[in-house]
Amino acid sequence: MQQDYNQEIQNRADHVFEVMEKRVSPEEMTRIRSAFDLAREAHSLQKRKTGEPYIFHPIAVANIAAEELMLESNAVIACFLHDVVEDTDYTIEDIRSRFGDDVAFLVRVVTKKPTHDYEMSKQLDNYRQLLDSMQYDIRAILVKLADRLHNMRTLASMKPEKQMKIAGETDYFYAPLANRLGLYNIKTELENLSFRFRCPDEYEDISDLIARHVAANKDNLETFRTQIQQALDEAGIKGHVRVDYRRPFSLWRKMKKYGDDFNHLKYRHFVEVVFDETQTHLSEKEMAMRIYCILTDRFKEKHCSMSNYIDAPKENGYQSIHVKLLPDFGRWQEVHISSESMIHQSQYGCAAERNESNILHWIEKFRKVLRDTLNSKKHDDRYMEDIITTFYNDDIQVFTPTGQKIILPQNSTVLDFAYEVHTGLGDHAKYALINGRLEPVTSALRRGDVIEIFTDDNIHPEPDWIYFVHTFKAKKAIRRYLESRPKSEYCRCRECNPIPGEEVIGIQNHYGPKMITIHKRDCREAISMVSSYGDDVVSVDFKADETLYPVTLKVRAVDRSHLFVDLVDSITNTFRLSMESFNTKTERNIVVCKIRFGVHSYSELKSIMNHIAAIDGVDEVRRLDDDDPVL
Repeated sequence: MQQDYNQEIQNRADHVFEVMEKRVSPEEMTRIRSAFDLAREAHSLQKRKTGEPYIFHPIAVANIAAEELMLESNAVIACFLHDVVEDTDYTIEDIRSRFGDDVAFLVRVVTKKPTHDYEMSKQLDNYRQLLDSMQYDIRAILVKLADRLHNMRTLASMKPEKQMKIAGETDYFYAPLANRLGLYNIKTELENLSFRFRCPDEYEDISDLIARHVAANKDNLETFRTQIQQALDEAGIKGHVRVDYRRPFSLWRKMKKYGDDFNHLKYRHFVEVVFDETQTHLSEKEMAMRIYCILTDRFKEKHCSMSNYIDAPKENGYQSIHVKLLPDFGRWQEVHISSESMIHQSQYGCAAERNESNILHWIEKFRKVLRDTLNSKKHDDRYMEDIITTFYNDDIQVFTPTGQKIILPQNSTVLDFAYEVHTGLGDHAKYALINGRLEPVTSALRRGDVIEIFTDDNIHPEPDWIYFVHTFKAKKAIRRYLESRPKSEYCRCRECNPIPGEEVIGIQNHYGPKMITIHKRDCREAISMVSSYGDDVVSVDFKADETLYPVTLKVRAVDRSHLFVDLVDSITNTFRLSMESFNTKTERNIVVCKIRFGVHSYSELKSIMNHIAAIDGVDEVRRLDDDDPVL
């Protein structure tokens, strides 16, 4: 058996050598073979969980780097050696002396720290070490992605709890990272392997549904594919057409996002039209648009369905023309039009161009986020949250009124946009015009929106803003402002919502010993707490300041002309307060109004209520609790 393994080991290594011999010098091949020999000797006594020789793993990682990522020789050498320092007696200095500083750097980055050296946790420190390397070289992350991909491909040999841990890390961190680096194939495989091991039943169910969908639609889609191919051939365009089915994880994510079951989910597959960009003097965009015109002459196009990702590529570099067409069998089909070089770019991403110029902008943006997160130790509990906001699975492009392009995570809001343009713009954002339409700053944005922000120096970040932003930059700015505000020793009871000037008591907060919760004296929760924790009752001096506390009034009156104007005037002009909402209901000349606004104190509220009560026709003015009926 050992002899059989020896031959298999050599066969697998030879395949890596054959791949690399096509693009590196004989001198580099000597170094690659030497790295394999060292790894084989170092791991000679080790086995994988399957019982196979451990050297199978470094060979597989090197093969992914060589064949699937097309990396250069030092990265492939580092793949052969990536576990040597961590799992054997060899050191980084041994690696440096034999293969140089560059290989030593790559191996050091992917080598986990000893347990006693962790600053936060094993996982977070490993992430930090890996991400920090991007300030110098992305190849270390590509080596790690190759390592993770092979681990995921062989995860079945692990115990279920280990599968869950590794799959969770992959889904949360490595797959989005691969996507951001433009490595679509690796991102897709990592997502689906993670889904398979995290949720095996759901994975199998969706896989079965995909298989049935393929069988049921095979003939129609083959006819549609053939018609598109014939249209290309008749126009003298070299290209090929294929039907691609979305993977289980992609469909599962869409089902969760849209609340649909599989059978009602749109676009479970797409048709890919790939043309040879070298056949003509036309640019790739011009050629793609020519094909678009040919297809829309042959098939009906869904209104406003065309998306141009050539002029506005996604931030991971993805380019294509997307359009929805109606074939003869009467169901809209999603069609992607791309050049062969665009497909190559989507497969190899940041590794497709050796000078990496295609991702330099993103790398620089990432480095800034990385420096901020690594230097902010008091935010260690939010470290991964902050990092993941830069790895979002999709992005949108929106524009300033002057045409400046701003790239944001999908589902971003006006606040994200404002902070991305300038921190001061976000801190004082009051409202916005989205495509000329007035919208609040919490409004979600869509691809292609043009946003104009209007500010007010009296506007500042509110605590709930943090729930309406998705970018790290916005979250950081909002947290910084909120943490800079003076900390109150008091918090208000959410049940009774007291305001300054009311009869209140304080009760020591059991969740925060230094914090006192203020209650109205007739608050049900306070009465219950006092009955059990009477010694925790303290006196408080709840004074009014510039803070506005929301209240709701119910006004009952006889309907008449200008009643609405008089009610609004009593709040906005007489007391100079802004209203949050004003709802009315009229039944047989009796008007019931619900008015919500903010007050500084209970005495101010009483003055307003007295003022409203004196308005002609008003019969009743009453303060509503939050759980009272609306009208």
